[in-house]
Amino acid sequence: MAAGLTAKRLALLKEAVPGISRVLVLSYLVDPIAAPQVKELESAAHSLRVKLLVRDIRTADDLPTSFDAGARERVEGVLTTAESIFVAQRERVVELAAQHRFPGMYPYRRMVDAGGLMAYDSYTPKLLARAAAYVDKILKGAKPAELPVEQPTKFDLVINLKTAKALGLKLPPSLLARADQVIE
Repeated sequence: MAAGLTAKRLALLKEAVPGISRVLVLSYLVDPIAAPQVKELESAAHSLRVKLLVRDIRTADDLPTSFDAGARERVEGVLTTAESIFVAQRERVVELAAQHRFPGMYPYRRMVDAGGLMAYDSYTPKLLARAAAYVDKILKGAKPAELPVEQPTKFDLVINLKTAKALGLKLPPSLLARADQVIE
């Protein structure tokens, strides 16, 4: 599911910044979930007429050089794939995006809470409730291997208007209307 959501995030970034033509993609490429996301992004980028600059982030030390490379390539936005390194480094990612004035789209709401522009994320309270239901079933004797795998069914679009204002962005009203939460 991560791959399809990554393409959706790119489309939302394009909707937020319609003239965007170059996007810096930060990905932890050694993680098995990274390759399908990047492949899906490349496919979506073609149809959205967006050129991607994919950078492999192995450690936090790779972030500044990747943003600098993006600036040299004249990227107009940043997107991260959904590996945990970006949650752990969310303050640094958001700080560098702000320094370079790159609007960012992220897979985790926590990145918007840290000052990022937008996130499209699975609805965490519902996931936690489902996890509790699974724990309950297991404690009552269900075998974990026999429980069905469930995919999230609700997703939140969260937009930080303070960040949009700082970047000088006027977001389309249609995008703001679809947001599940707007941080002002």
